[in-house]
Amino acid sequence: MFTGIVTDLGRVRAVEARGDSRFVFETGYDTADLAMGASVACSGACLTVVDKGAGWFAVDVSAETLSKTTLGGWQAGTPVNFERALKVGEELGGHLVSGHVDGVAPLVAAGEEGDSRRLTFEAPAELARFIAAKGSVTLDGVSLTVNEVEGRRFGVNIIPHTAAVTSLGGLAVGDRVNLEIDLVARYLQRLLEGRAQ
Repeated sequence: MFTGIVTDLGRVRAVEARGDSRFVFETGYDTADLAMGASVACSGACLTVVDKGAGWFAVDVSAETLSKTTLGGWQAGTPVNFERALKVGEELGGHLVSGHVDGVAPLVAAGEEGDSRRLTFEAPAELARFIAAKGSVTLDGVSLTVNEVEGRRFGVNIIPHTAAVTSLGGLAVGDRVNLEIDLVARYLQRLLEGRAQ
């Protein structure tokens, strides 16, 4: 489990084609403290550390993950938001995040609003019903509050700190992000569907 509070902004060092794809990431983490087999949220996708060295770690990514996330388009230099797994007793600063990407959402509009940046995304049709104003959503691994919803489109504000320490500050219209809906919304919808039957 994660919280959607990014603790390092790294980047892709290399992508190696194998049976699965191997991604090598540059990181500011002290990798001596990063266990083999540890889970790391990489722009929202929970991946397993399979190799590491000073200033880098590697993960293997299946074809399924490549097809369901933005990872299939990553190449050397792509910025990546990292979060290590939540430890029992740690502060829950964002919201509960599983690291299981539900879909991909394109950025359809962006503009300045005070010192913040207002971003509008379009959710896949099958996920739009899970997104509510003032609810939580995870975009590229970042926990955010939804400002408004109109059909499949929803808006969020990015404060200057978030823009500086995550990849969201560099997004341009047309860029796609990994979307994870709120776990509570998912289970509430399932409960309501069960009662309607």
